[in-house]
Amino acid sequence: MNEQEIAAAAEAIREADTVAALTGAGVSTASGIPDFRSEDGIWTEYDPNDFHIRRFRADPEGFWDDRIELVEDLFGGNFEPNAAHEALAELEAAGHLDGLVTQNVDGLHQQAGTEEPIEIHGNGQRVACTGCNRRFEADPVFERVREGEVPPTCEQCGEVLKPDVVLFGEQLPKHELLSAQSLSKDTDAYLAVGSSLTVEPAASLPRIAAKNGATLIIVNLDSTGLSGLAEFDFRADVTEVLPAIADAVVNGT
Repeated sequence: MNEQEIAAAAEAIREADTVAALTGAGVSTASGIPDFRSEDGIWTEYDPNDFHIRRFRADPEGFWDDRIELVEDLFGGNFEPNAAHEALAELEAAGHLDGLVTQNVDGLHQQAGTEEPIEIHGNGQRVACTGCNRRFEADPVFERVREGEVPPTCEQCGEVLKPDVVLFGEQLPKHELLSAQSLSKDTDAYLAVGSSLTVEPAASLPRIAAKNGATLIIVNLDSTGLSGLAEFDFRADVTEVLPAIADAVVNGT
């Protein structure tokens, strides 16, 4: 890491009136959670069509059988927030991060202490009722499926439960997407972390921020689709760069 660049990026965050962040799969994989789209990602082992909204509606039993297998592969380990999650929570607690948007569905930002991340792809630790729209913790429902209740149904209204994530063929939740877009338009500094910035509409969020005059700070192992717009482009481990930036912002080092 270039210490001068770290200090300069930290200064941009410290001087900004409003700071936003977007996190992608690179933040989750640092905790050991498999990603979806890489050469060794989850979609090389599973057929994405099995997790399409059409399949859920037509064959909820088969969908839930496959969903449980996918959950075991994704979240079967004992995953915990890593230093990148903690650095973002530290920035928020210190008043230097006003909103966090995440593409990840693992809930690790909340575990690290981030108050209310905007989850544009949903949260895999919850399920939602297709009838009454109530949300429930996913683990007890997963256990019911393992014990043979396929598909699981809502104990309140009897309708089928659905993972509270955006399936293939579904649009992103309007409220969350509008909130994320509004945050991008109004921010003075924007951190894009652990994302290739190639998948829309998430990739458009830091672009909106940059075009509205925000300082764009990218942290990712590889070049991204928006590296050319970034004032700071750290191609390094998110668990090393983010803690260094947070420390420099909070402690002035």
